[in-house]
Amino acid sequence: MDNSPFSNSQSVKKVNWFAFSAPSRFYALTQKIIPFCWLIAITTGIAGLVIGLLYAPTDATQGDSYRIIFIHVPAAWMSMVLYTAMAFWAAIGLIFNARLAYRLSISIAPTGALMTFIALWTGALWGKPTWGAWWVWDARLTTELILLFLYIGYISLYQAIDDERKAAKAASLLAIIGVINVPIIYFSVKWWNTLHQGATITMTKAPSMEQSMLLALLIMTIAFWAYAFAVVFTRTNQASLLEDHHADWVKGILQPSKGA
Repeated sequence: MDNSPFSNSQSVKKVNWFAFSAPSRFYALTQKIIPFCWLIAITTGIAGLVIGLLYAPTDATQGDSYRIIFIHVPAAWMSMVLYTAMAFWAAIGLIFNARLAYRLSISIAPTGALMTFIALWTGALWGKPTWGAWWVWDARLTTELILLFLYIGYISLYQAIDDERKAAKAASLLAIIGVINVPIIYFSVKWWNTLHQGATITMTKAPSMEQSMLLALLIMTIAFWAYAFAVVFTRTNQASLLEDHHADWVKGILQPSKGA
């Protein structure tokens, strides 16, 4: 019987994606993807910064201070996307008692926390010349700060419990409860009177940004996505090698390095 995740039927190659829930197959797949993610992250990151910092025009209202958006906005987007993904995999782990789902969830957390910190810090740098203050208790800023605390709480709770399964389950519950904060962050500028500007790019309206500004922002977003995939997959694979060190598939990977 063919146990490969790839099967040929009527000359059409089909992929059994559930097969990659096995840490060994996930490792084999993502180790091939990670280098491409790094390549995309580096090339698009350089291209986005060059376009955003050198070619995009000066904003008529904010001057050159607006250029922080090419870091701030992708980081803010990723902070919310990564938390949602973290909570999703936490839920999958709880429902199916899946080790790999738990590992993906905890692997996402440090990157999500980093993105949230970058979003808050660059927001402060942007807020000083724009609002005249480093920080205001604005609805968007406050809920983003809560998001950082949720990330830190999730990581801290996981690290505080020695048993891996119990730690994953307890932290997963916190992640799932905390996901309610994500839509609050997104809609905060609509629900409350806030200093923070509304969304510049939406699915229902044409972008209001100049084309080179928009291009730089979208390219930087791709760079942040690729970076997130690269580090999360790497962290997940490292966890699998550590926690499954007794498994034959791990021994097969590590044995050549021992014999070298």
